[in-house]
Amino acid sequence: MSFEPEFEDLRAPTQNLGSRERPLEIHEITHAIKSELEARFSDLVIVGEVSNFKAHPSGHHYFVLKDDKATISAVMFKAANSQLRFQLQNGQRVLCFGRISVYPPRGSYQIVISRMEPDGLGSLQLAFEQLKEKLKAEGLFDADRKKALPRFPKKIGIITSSSGAAVQDVLNVLSRRFSGLEILIYNVKVQGDGAAEEISKAISDFNEFFSETEVLIVGRGGGSLEDLWAFNEEQVARAIFASEIPVISAVGHEVDFSIADFVADLRAPTPSAAAELVVADRIETLRHLENLQSRLMHFLRRLELLEMRVDDLRQSLEAALKNSILHYRNRFQSLEKKIFQLQPQLRLQRYEQKWERLREALFRVGKEQIRSRLERAKSLQTQLLLLNPRAIMERGYSLVRLEKSKKLVRKASDVSMGDRLIIEFSKGSIRAKV
Repeated sequence: MSFEPEFEDLRAPTQNLGSRERPLEIHEITHAIKSELEARFSDLVIVGEVSNFKAHPSGHHYFVLKDDKATISAVMFKAANSQLRFQLQNGQRVLCFGRISVYPPRGSYQIVISRMEPDGLGSLQLAFEQLKEKLKAEGLFDADRKKALPRFPKKIGIITSSSGAAVQDVLNVLSRRFSGLEILIYNVKVQGDGAAEEISKAISDFNEFFSETEVLIVGRGGGSLEDLWAFNEEQVARAIFASEIPVISAVGHEVDFSIADFVADLRAPTPSAAAELVVADRIETLRHLENLQSRLMHFLRRLELLEMRVDDLRQSLEAALKNSILHYRNRFQSLEKKIFQLQPQLRLQRYEQKWERLREALFRVGKEQIRSRLERAKSLQTQLLLLNPRAIMERGYSLVRLEKSKKLVRKASDVSMGDRLIIEFSKGSIRAKV
């Protein structure tokens, strides 16, 4: 970085900055440089390699940014570097946002960085990790929300570039493994500006207009991280998550992972692998059906043998049952005759038994009534004793009556001076005068 063009503007009016008659003090020129630099470079975006990195105990980061021609001191204060989502290290190429600051005591300048990102591939990787963490926290990657794929789909949707090699690989695999499938291809851009929008719209269109589609393959062939970036966009991830149709993500090569892979119901390492996963192999399926048919015939033969055994057992049981019924029928008739002969005697015995049960019942009822009435009489006797005034007087109480009228005196106002009273105790009485 060079500042010569800016300093050329400062050289013209040198007579205003100092002369032989009035030379400038050091702090004056330093202040002029500080004012000019900080005003003109207050909003910088620069790129460079980190060198001489030092993490100060205070939380500030001090280092040098350099390229192959120059270096510049840099500082990232604690408040700014606390927002870093990666570990800063020597040798990293970074994109820095900040301003120039001049330190007058040493006459030096540095860039004060307010925000930093890894440059190039690192920047994309950082964005990838940030979105991955965000969507994972929202539950878009949860296994329990992923939909199962149909075992034998008849209608398959493919969202990719119709001019790419990936779509041909998928079609070749599908036709080889199971012919007769209905395949819908939705042509979209798979990289560059507008690719994410087209992919998201294709997923939505399938769900809205071709909802009978049983599974979707979304993807493309290999490429750099920049080439595959459309499948790392948030809107594509949310379109996959919202899809009612199961989605297989098939992006790049086996080593490539995209955000779409984490959200999709199934991740395929390549588009060809996605085709193999979505439909069963025809020969393998036929062999499986032949094996099932063989097993079915075996079970049918066993079923025929079992039916024959059941029929034999049924006939044996029917014969045995007929003999048993005949035997018990004869015994029943014999017993019926004996019962008819003993009927009068049995009736007398039944009446005697009924009379005995009735007599015992009457005896129990009478005994219970007598016991109940005795208990009732005792209870009434106890109540009478408790209510008897004489019983109360036995505890020290007395009755006071007017001698003339014989009325009970219940309160002091019932008597007057000179009245004669009769006071009765539990034993005896006395007369008194008020």
